Amino acid sequence: MFRSLSGYNYRIWFVGALVSNIGGWMQSTTQDWVVLTQLTQNSAVAVGFTMALQFGPQLVLVPFTGLVADRFDRRRILLVTQSVLMLLAVGLGVLLLAGHAELWHLYAFALALGITNAFDAPARQSFVSDLVSGQNTSNAVALNAASFNTARLIGPAVAGLLIVVIGSGWVFIVNAFTFIAMLAALVMLRRDELRLHPKMKRARGQFVQGFRYVATRPDLKVVFVIVFLVSAFGMNFPIFASTMAVEFGEGAGEYGLLSSILAIGSLTAALLSARRSRARLRVVIAATGFFGLAALAASLMPSYATFAVSLIFIGFGTVTLLTTANGYVQTTVPGELRGRVLALYMALLMGGTLFGAPIIGWVADAFGPRWGLGVAAIAATTGFVIGACWMFFSRGVRLVRVPQTRWRFAVASVEASDAIAVGDRVTLPGATRSGVTVTDAAPTASRHPLPEDFSDELALTSPIPLPKLPPRDAHGHGHAHGHTRTGPLPRTN
Repeated sequence: MFRSLSGYNYRIWFVGALVSNIGGWMQSTTQDWVVLTQLTQNSAVAVGFTMALQFGPQLVLVPFTGLVADRFDRRRILLVTQSVLMLLAVGLGVLLLAGHAELWHLYAFALALGITNAFDAPARQSFVSDLVSGQNTSNAVALNAASFNTARLIGPAVAGLLIVVIGSGWVFIVNAFTFIAMLAALVMLRRDELRLHPKMKRARGQFVQGFRYVATRPDLKVVFVIVFLVSAFGMNFPIFASTMAVEFGEGAGEYGLLSSILAIGSLTAALLSARRSRARLRVVIAATGFFGLAALAASLMPSYATFAVSLIFIGFGTVTLLTTANGYVQTTVPGELRGRVLALYMALLMGGTLFGAPIIGWVADAFGPRWGLGVAAIAATTGFVIGACWMFFSRGVRLVRVPQTRWRFAVASVEASDAIAVGDRVTLPGATRSGVTVTDAAPTASRHPLPEDFSDELALTSPIPLPKLPPRDAHGHGHAHGHTRTGPLPRTN
């Protein structure tokens, strides 16, 4: 689960990112609470507009940010962006402490934060693959998510306490100091051990190469559509948590606690993702459906306590979806295009908020926060249906029961589904050589070897060639022959 931490560079990065992420969650929680309760009269629309300004630049600037991540030294990019983010935190903290902060100041801060993060995010995401070996990339992505959600568990709760004890302005100042940990980690990295990506030369059409590549990958298009729907309408947690806290008559401390409770499920999902050997598309689709059910359940909760419990499941579904989607993109895209494709991914992930957050804020103001969660459930269900239909019609994937079991199921292609259902083998037409039958449990997967097509259930039911027993004569003696036969792999329990 923690194999990526065996490397020095990733260990240093992990610690620095954890400290910085805690500060980032403290700042995010405080920013939304200041907008909702100090600068407006509980306006969810203002919170949604702030989120749109903060995440919108990632969508607008995607052609440039990915190109920068692929062309320049990612470590130096991060040194610049992290320094700018630290200065922004200091500036807004001073404004709040001086008592001069107005709503437009928060809007300007959110926009500047969004522009800086637009360059920071693709460089930071793709830099992970420079820190570890190729086979550990998925594990490193999952551990990054674990770090992020550990910070999410700690940061909002600490922010809620600090808002009450020392005031909002000091939270921004504290966050500014946490950036020192990330800057120190970047300086301490052993540069000779980094897996440096080849520098991209200037050429025409580089802006659109990432788009062209994604256009040739229908599986990536499905992932991107799902991520956009869930991020735009489902991942508006500051709106959901703050408006539901007000709905139940709670204050800043309870609001911060909601974000930390959400992180319990998020951290659990991140650690489980770290155990998987590779990212699979079917996990992305299943997690999307789970998120939709969790959001629907949260919208029906009658009390603060039950709503808080429901957030655990929302966090679990969200991080399972995003961690697997991120790992899938990183491990299936060529290194020379990874920065641009990840920039497009991050643009849809963060930039979707540009469209969704104001809409969810308006729904929460006009009809109540429960309806906002209802919209999130509808969006996630739509994404699940799109993904499931694509797997069903394009890949020919089916869900079938494993033979000799009652509750175990396998995801397989049409041919493999038939084989599993009858406990038999699948023979490829015309695939015989020298009298030996060639069998394949998943012909579709063999022709298109994508990682999500394989499963343990398929491995247990796939036929393998077995030696043919020699015939016996009347005296019980056997005669050796050079033939083989095929038969199903015996089940193991």
